Amino acid sequence: MEAVVAVLGLLFVLFVVAGVFVAVKAVQAAKRGVDRTVAQARRTVEDTGLRARQLAQPGVVGELAQLRLSLRTSMRATQDVLHSGSADDPSLGEAIGLFERLSAHGHELDDDLKRLEREPDRATIAARLPELRERTERITHSAESLRWAARDRARKFADDDLASLSDQIDVESGALRHWTRAEEAGAADPLREPVRGRPGPEGRPQGPGGGPAAAGNGDSRRPAPEDPPAITTRDPRTQPTYPWQKAPRTEGTTT
Repeated sequence: MEAVVAVLGLLFVLFVVAGVFVAVKAVQAAKRGVDRTVAQARRTVEDTGLRARQLAQPGVVGELAQLRLSLRTSMRATQDVLHSGSADDPSLGEAIGLFERLSAHGHELDDDLKRLEREPDRATIAARLPELRERTERITHSAESLRWAARDRARKFADDDLASLSDQIDVESGALRHWTRAEEAGAADPLREPVRGRPGPEGRPQGPGGGPAAAGNGDSRRPAPEDPPAITTRDPRTQPTYPWQKAPRTEGTTT
């Protein structure tokens, strides 16, 4: 009895631990989902603000907004392409590592641009714009190189798979149409050798050479089996006559 109680207590503890584990995992998954939603909403708000400043504030402030928007758009597009393709192509792992290193430079540049947006001295901003523009172009160019290389790689694999699939379909289509070639071969050779055992023109089976079937091994002088007796014809006098039939001729009647 004590053993049964101990087993039941152990099972109860295991169920409680499993329930707590599942609950913690569910809470963590929900938290990650909320964090992603909040981060996406924050990015959308920031991008909308940058577009508004780019259009509403021409000059150095508008150019800073344009540089930040270009940097963020290029980095985000490259990240989406690499992470979506890595699930099917493990070779993109090295490219993702390079992109993470590039992202560190991108974050640093974005922070510099954000600080300059709050800089009241427009002359200082104008003096640093050429250097910031060059850094932005270098980072976005590197991101675009990784992005287009990953896309070209995926398209190459898709083209190769499509070519292989087309070849397999052509082979299968030819195999499915083999009966057409057999019919064409039969139509092109009307004088084929008749099949052994098929009745000849006189109602007797033909042999391999087209003639009457040869006797079996042994005495070749064995007489051929007699033909079955013909069906006895009916007496014409007992057959019914019809008005359109001619009267049968009797022997000795001359025409």
